[in-house]
Amino acid sequence: MKLLLETREVGRVTIVRCQGRIVAGSETETLRAHVAWLLRDRRAIVLHLGEVAFIDSSGIGTMVRALTSTRQARGDLKLCQVPDHIRKVLELSHLNKLFDAHDSEDNAVAAFYRTPAQSGASAPPGRSVLCLEKNPDVAAYLREALRSAGYDVHTTSSLRDALILMRVTRFEVLLVGSGLTSTPTTEKAFREASAAYPVIELASEFSTQEAGQAASDLLAQIEARLKPN
Repeated sequence: MKLLLETREVGRVTIVRCQGRIVAGSETETLRAHVAWLLRDRRAIVLHLGEVAFIDSSGIGTMVRALTSTRQARGDLKLCQVPDHIRKVLELSHLNKLFDAHDSEDNAVAAFYRTPAQSGASAPPGRSVLCLEKNPDVAAYLREALRSAGYDVHTTSSLRDALILMRVTRFEVLLVGSGLTSTPTTEKAFREASAAYPVIELASEFSTQEAGQAASDLLAQIEARLKPN
């Protein structure tokens, strides 16, 4: 069974969901290379191990090297949903003291948000924005444009993940793209949670508008929402 990696961003945290076997050969190389690729611009990584059926000594060594590389880059790597068979290996090798492991993705993300960001200047108080956008290119553009304007931007493409972020930190404005769907329960919970925030809905044609004008108009909307009454 090959190692499959599914990656998603939850604010400033990147969750890597591992499925299959982490063993010597292409599997360990895939994981090592993927973490190295993430470290180009990410510093908070969670390895979700709940679907890892088997791990060998090389796999454990790769996890240790991934942790070391992340900390050398002034970031951190945490584990979540560690299966019993991996937990026992970590305990027998005394590596359970090295890794920060959590029982759920929610708790692992919350642990990062309890810790000050490892790099980058913090934005002034009152300028924190949560952006929900399913198009990764649009999300990347919004993130960098808003950061350049002095905002602390957190992005996600999932309503469920947005709820996690809204539980662990406070935002001043929500930017919500079109076409975001989830289960009825999650959608209801998001509607209720977002009622406490100013919400700016991104028009469906935002992605096809002239980029400079689209960003300028959006920044004006955000500034208007943040002005004291």
